[in-house]
Amino acid sequence: MEKKHHRYGFVFVLCIIISLDLVSFISCLIAEAKKAKRKDLKLDGKLCYLPESHAHELGIAALICLGVAQVIGNLLICRIFCTRDKRNNCKTQKLRIATALLVLSCRISFGVAVILLGAATSMSRKQPYGKGWLDRECYLVKDGVFVGSGGLVLVSSGSIVAAAIVSSQIKTQVEQRRKVHAQI
Repeated sequence: MEKKHHRYGFVFVLCIIISLDLVSFISCLIAEAKKAKRKDLKLDGKLCYLPESHAHELGIAALICLGVAQVIGNLLICRIFCTRDKRNNCKTQKLRIATALLVLSCRISFGVAVILLGAATSMSRKQPYGKGWLDRECYLVKDGVFVGSGGLVLVSSGSIVAAAIVSSQIKTQVEQRRKVHAQI
């Protein structure tokens, strides 16, 4: 009975991770549509003004959902690895290497997504006359930046979910081998 509850809990946590990442992805897509356009930019000599767009709030929501999903996913993977039997054999070593590569892929795509999303979200804030975004100049988010970060959210999400599933399979295989050896 305990194994069933463990499986349901594992699936439940994966559903939470996927849901948060989908909210993040959808927020990125909507932010792309709601970002400030060139027609919103107002110039007064050398000074510029850009009003705040809804992309700012959507970008913050996407960053929060992505961050929470990554924390939950990493805690899940760490829990699986920390409760595993410490025996080493060739098959579990290969699966550990595969899991490590998946986690590395997740970290890279997560890092790039956060940088893109953070910069685009920051540029979507109000840029008042004489202040701008950087060096007193106004900046517009290029087309496709929010969509690109949304794509990286999906890559990161897929990597963390795959790493959790592979880690869980390693643990299950080790437990099954231990039971077979105990019966012999």
